[in-house]
Amino acid sequence: MGLLTGFENIVRRDEPLAMHVWFQLGGLAEYFAEPESVDQLVGLVRRCHEEEVEMRLLGQGSNILVRDEGVPGMVFHLAAPAFCGIRIEGHSIAAGGGAVLGRTVTSAVHRGLAGLEGLIGIPGTIGGALHGNAGTHGGNIGQWTIRATVVTVTGEVCQRAGDELAFGYRQSSLDDLVILEAGCDLEEDDPKELARRMQKQWILKKASQPMGHQAAGCVFKNPRGVGAGELIDRAGLKGTRIGGAVVSDRHANFIIAEPECTSQDVLRLIELVRSQVHDRMGVDLELELEVW
Repeated sequence: MGLLTGFENIVRRDEPLAMHVWFQLGGLAEYFAEPESVDQLVGLVRRCHEEEVEMRLLGQGSNILVRDEGVPGMVFHLAAPAFCGIRIEGHSIAAGGGAVLGRTVTSAVHRGLAGLEGLIGIPGTIGGALHGNAGTHGGNIGQWTIRATVVTVTGEVCQRAGDELAFGYRQSSLDDLVILEAGCDLEEDDPKELARRMQKQWILKKASQPMGHQAAGCVFKNPRGVGAGELIDRAGLKGTRIGGAVVSDRHANFIIAEPECTSQDVLRLIELVRSQVHDRMGVDLELELEVW
């Protein structure tokens, strides 16, 4: 039996990944799967595990830089309705791993459930948000999360709750291959007041980040007590360019990929920024961006 036997209708070969990530850069995925059900997903994960094929999960691609040479193995993309549902019961909201974070936030706000509204404007899916514990100065998604359903690299569906859930700054214990669904326990509040707070957060975030039409990505984690963008700015690196990669003038922790840019340009600029911030500010910046 071949790797793709029975899965031919949901797997494509040599898929250009640039169209799936915010940087709009990078090479091909050897295999690209878009399963339509949990059973298809689990079956293909088990097949890949048996065949020792490397596996990766791609959400909205907002924090991914794909190398110019592309990636081997199977890339899973969970865009089908089976992975994107949002349910609200009482104080709890359950969202599929493929659900867009922003839509989950607005769904909670419209039902008068507080806790997630500060996350508005953060790109990505629920799965990606949980994996990296997305948040702002006002809080993070992990503090509200009480359970998660995951798929392991062997194709086992498991529940994670209680002591199995641990969240830190831009990291979590949810490092399984796939987060199928997550449940958050929220607090009741006035929907109008929540909407006001959400709109304010949206305006502040959009005013400080690169324009929506630009191919860009947030690069570094914030060191304790200071923003990475502030450090890069103080090091005099706004507008620094290598090839088609440029440090944003609006927010120095973003790199903009101009039309002629390559992934190698971004990687070289990242290393330049890291070395300059270390030399001038005495701080070692840690990547938030995931490089494939």
